Amino acid sequence: MKKIILPLIAAASVAIFTTVKAGEIGHFNGGVLDIRDYFLPDPGIYGVVYNYYYFSDRLNNGNGDKISSEVIETPSGPVPVNVNVNVRVYALIPALVWSSPYELLGARYGGYIAPTFANNSLDDDLFIPTGARCNIRNSNFGAGDLYMQPLWLDWAKKHWDLSLAYGFYAPVGKYNTRNVALPGAANVTVESKDNIGLGYWTQQAQAGVAWYPMTNKATAVTAIGTYEYNGEQEDSDIRPGQMITLNWGVSQYLPLSKNHDLLLEAGPAGYDSYEITDSTGGNALSANPKSCVHAAGGQVGLTYVPWNAFLTIHGFYEYSAISRFQGASIGLNFGIKF
Repeated sequence: MKKIILPLIAAASVAIFTTVKAGEIGHFNGGVLDIRDYFLPDPGIYGVVYNYYYFSDRLNNGNGDKISSEVIETPSGPVPVNVNVNVRVYALIPALVWSSPYELLGARYGGYIAPTFANNSLDDDLFIPTGARCNIRNSNFGAGDLYMQPLWLDWAKKHWDLSLAYGFYAPVGKYNTRNVALPGAANVTVESKDNIGLGYWTQQAQAGVAWYPMTNKATAVTAIGTYEYNGEQEDSDIRPGQMITLNWGVSQYLPLSKNHDLLLEAGPAGYDSYEITDSTGGNALSANPKSCVHAAGGQVGLTYVPWNAFLTIHGFYEYSAISRFQGASIGLNFGIKF
């Protein structure tokens, strides 16, 4: 029985993984940054630490329905394998931000660098109708891919902010592939389950606009578009499709002290992410529906003005997703001006 079960489990794991790879999630995550983080702060050098936690027990197919089973073709005929997946991801992202007092093309400019350290925890419960089952657990912490944004321009007016930025992700995080033997078929190359990095370069362009109804900028209505152009993934003969993510938010500052030294920030926020082109390469599955996800949530925080320091917490619930995981996230971020 074990000789039959293990190849079926391997085949089911590949089928699940293929569903995820058909809609590559990409490097940029719309649930990490705070509402106003897309716009240059006052001139100076800042240290920021992002703590991001994502959890999901739902992997969706191309119709947006939860995958509860996979049918695996074997020499003896198709065999259904029931699936129960739980994913938990924690990321620690320290960032060093530089905001210049000088101007370029009429805009203040700056940049930042952000390494990533992450823990990916995967719990797969796979079983076939005969009652045989297998639980696959994996948890791994390590360095992820590095993001650098060397060009960040911000045109600030009394009631508006316009931001343009270019950055890139370098694939320095842990990444490996492995061969999996399927029943009655040749070996298939898949990513290792303990990977932290994504295994490819990404070029990122970003444009954002903020509207301030009042000149003190206590209220901000923001909209940001992020475009990702991905390189070829290492050892897989796949170039993931291009991605666009739209972030939106409303940030409101409220004074908690008479001298306005301590401010409360609160407001709704959300993101919508789309894979806009098919993945290419010899192992790409371009016939599968492109991935997308829609999320809504909110943010609250405290800002201590004399220190230029802030602490924020935000949460997002993904209410719709296609060809990818659908879950929820919590972020706890803090920063200070040096």
